[in-house]
Amino acid sequence: MSESKIQHISSRDNAALQRLRKLAADAGAYRKIGSVWLEGDHLARAALQRGHPVTLAVITEEAWGHAGLRAIAEAAPRVLVVPTVLFKGISGLESPSQIGFEVPHAAGQVLTPGLDSVVLDRLQDAGNVGTILRSAAALGFRQILAIKGTAALWSPKVLRAGMGAHFGLRLIEGLAPADLRSLQVPLIATSSYAEAQLHQLRLPQPCAWVMGHEGQGVQEGLMQQCALTVGIPQPGGEESLNVGAAAAICLYESARQRLT
Repeated sequence: MSESKIQHISSRDNAALQRLRKLAADAGAYRKIGSVWLEGDHLARAALQRGHPVTLAVITEEAWGHAGLRAIAEAAPRVLVVPTVLFKGISGLESPSQIGFEVPHAAGQVLTPGLDSVVLDRLQDAGNVGTILRSAAALGFRQILAIKGTAALWSPKVLRAGMGAHFGLRLIEGLAPADLRSLQVPLIATSSYAEAQLHQLRLPQPCAWVMGHEGQGVQEGLMQQCALTVGIPQPGGEESLNVGAAAAICLYESARQRLT
């Protein structure tokens, strides 16, 4: 890497660091700024492994002396080497990492018909959203469709919970229920009132699983669009499952049936 692409920064007023602080502090800032902050070597490696473009690496002076972390940073076209105290200023973690990437945000993706998908209907908890993204990527559901009101998919908290799953998925945000009509696959939702139980059904392939708001569930208009509602057996007697756990069960059953 050319030395001109490596900058040693000591001022917190550096324009790039100011931009990254906004991205780290504001869950929806990526929509305005047009880029995403990935903190930690795990997310950085995941982006590189999937061929995601990178615009900037930020690494601490301490980590710059570590061959493995330095190699990750050098994959970026521009590298800022900063004191640990400056890195802490852009970190969203209690125990800050020592490296991060700024990557472009691919805004304007459009829904692709015919794909196995997961619909997120106004989910609020970033941990739940990230968990569902991990399950979707692992189980072959490559398209995530977020109804307006869902937690920001590229926010730092969702990115951390997703553990790199973002880079193997198509992520479309800000949709209305009516937009799902162009998906052209059956929508399936879970319901505690459904007579049909998940393990008793031959599920449609491809399909789109609809996962609803943590407290309110799937909104009525969207539920009416569903071709099928199913129940998840709960022999332990609990009233309901966490939406992240429910999604993993449903996506696994779809994947299992696809393989048999």
